Amino acid sequence: MNTHHFNWNLVPAFLAAHEHGSLLAAARALGSSQPTVGRHISELETQLGTVLFERTGRGLAPTPAGLRLAEAARAMESGALALLSSVGASRSTLEGTVRISASQPVACVLLPPLLAQMRQTLPGIQVELVASNAVSNLLRREADIALRMVRPVQASLVARRIGQVGLSACAHRDYLARRGTPAEPADLLQHDLVGNDQVMDIPRGFAALGHDVPRERLVLRTDDLMAYWSAVRAGMGIGFVADYLLRTDPAVQRVLPQLRIPPLPIWLTVHREIRSSARIRAVYDFLAQAVPQTLL
Repeated sequence: MNTHHFNWNLVPAFLAAHEHGSLLAAARALGSSQPTVGRHISELETQLGTVLFERTGRGLAPTPAGLRLAEAARAMESGALALLSSVGASRSTLEGTVRISASQPVACVLLPPLLAQMRQTLPGIQVELVASNAVSNLLRREADIALRMVRPVQASLVARRIGQVGLSACAHRDYLARRGTPAEPADLLQHDLVGNDQVMDIPRGFAALGHDVPRERLVLRTDDLMAYWSAVRAGMGIGFVADYLLRTDPAVQRVLPQLRIPPLPIWLTVHREIRSSARIRAVYDFLAQAVPQTLL
């Protein structure tokens, strides 16, 4: 193997697969796709000229070469973390305000614990948090960093996909005790559904399954995502909610696990000039690392 041409970018996929035991779990951990992780591992095996995993019925089992590489890769990782922490010492002197824009559920539920954590590593930085779905506020410099479920198309913005948000059908246990638990997707047509007002995602989702859902079936219709979540928590009916929200209330139960709802990508978006601001860069780097961890 020619070490001059060794592709270090393939190592994270290998380490994630080693730690999680399957391509799917590794892809989730990295906010990547299963084929991409598989391809990276195959390329790494080709570069090294050895097999790193045995593919078993239960997932991936590391070969002796895989175990040796894992040890070396962890040493590389700890060396990189040591370097980052020494750089981080100078980060603690960063000062000023960073304005972050995010949708309501992200701003109200996902971000606050992370921002409290960030306060420990970047104590000189104050955060201004804007709960908004508008992408334009980033272009008009009304925010420095945005977390979005859609990729902005403007050339002056840089967007990085940092993970994905799982969605589930769910209802409060009181509603399920009263109305029963649906056993298959078609049963939803007999239930009270919490839906959107102007946004047509839910009827479109049902149409894709071959069902026509009239507006009257949506017993509450709102495009305010926190009001939507509150209605589901109040036992109004069955709704379709981000998994990170669902985890915050054990009384709201997932139904129809077989219903595959496509996850939403989450994009971290900044102006191209991020490179010129050390404090914005530090917050961006923190969120890029911390947000995916909370979505696992």
